[in-house]
Amino acid sequence: MNNELNSIGLEKKPSHTTVVVAMSGGVDSSTVAGMMKKDGYNVIGITLKLYDDGKEVAASKQCCSGQDIMDAKRVANKLDIEHKILYFQNKFKQGVIDNFVDSYLKGETPIPCVQCNQTVKFKDLFEVSKELKADALITGHYVKSVTSGLETNMYRAIDENRDQSYFLFNTTREQLNYLRFPLGSIRKEETRSIAKNLKLNVADKPDSQDICFVPNGDYASVIRKFKPESFRKGNIKDLNGKVIGVHDGIINFTIGQRKGIKVSDVEPLYVLKINSGKNEIIVGPREKLGKKHINIENINLLVDNKQLSKDVLVKVRSTGKLLTAKVNLKSNNSAEVNLKELEDGISPGQACVFYDLDNQGYKVLGGGWIVS
Repeated sequence: MNNELNSIGLEKKPSHTTVVVAMSGGVDSSTVAGMMKKDGYNVIGITLKLYDDGKEVAASKQCCSGQDIMDAKRVANKLDIEHKILYFQNKFKQGVIDNFVDSYLKGETPIPCVQCNQTVKFKDLFEVSKELKADALITGHYVKSVTSGLETNMYRAIDENRDQSYFLFNTTREQLNYLRFPLGSIRKEETRSIAKNLKLNVADKPDSQDICFVPNGDYASVIRKFKPESFRKGNIKDLNGKVIGVHDGIINFTIGQRKGIKVSDVEPLYVLKINSGKNEIIVGPREKLGKKHINIENINLLVDNKQLSKDVLVKVRSTGKLLTAKVNLKSNNSAEVNLKELEDGISPGQACVFYDLDNQGYKVLGGGWIVS
């Protein structure tokens, strides 16, 4: 046994180590594939075909489109690595798109990227990688992984503007021990520089900004396509229960929204609550948006329960700041999260992710789904 660890924390020479790299066709995953190849690993690139993109979405800034698959194939050819395309459209529709639509219809604000990581990417791709007898599954996510012995822990990326740890809170302990994230310790500019040095055709490719199956950020068009009957008019009410307007469907609204309510008042109105059962939108002044208590369900913990006995840091939206909170775990895989300060726009359907600061950085402890 070679006791010297390779760059992904395994006691094997790179030339004796097979890794699967999830290649989306973007600069991040392509660069990771190039880094692994350059370091002497046996690299298998896998690209997932997740949805059938029509002409109207092909030109948008999305990931996993037909163009991206072609880009991934070109990168694999350039690097001289094996490349496979897996057709997961049905799995993706059931595991991600259907959940997205149903969540919106319940008045929630879903995060399909978490569902995609939880189901198709880290569950199905994880199993395929194991079948290929790969030693690790490598992705281009901006999260830092620290491997010690047989256990890998996940940390917020060094490049906080790119950090994707919020979207990966549902990763299981088994998956995390098998996953590696080489970009978590470098900044985006450095990634592009490495891609240029490797002469990859995607070095200057723009980042994907939209959710892959949502053309140009138009959520309503996706729901109209799958559930056209969901666009029902309903009442807009104030905090006293008085009807002050009419909406064209609750799926057009999210908690904390100000624009598009189309009801005027002495002061600006914000969406405070979406009551899907009654097809109602409740609006009020901004000061009523602040909340300190959150109920979460379907918790995934990456650490022992005891680590949540003290105050931790939580994030309640992907772009939010870290907030100090006390997490009170309950027996049915749920918890009450008590924030130390008021936070605006907390929405059911989003995730509440737990962090703790140690000598390696902000460690991901787990998280759960916000229900109220």
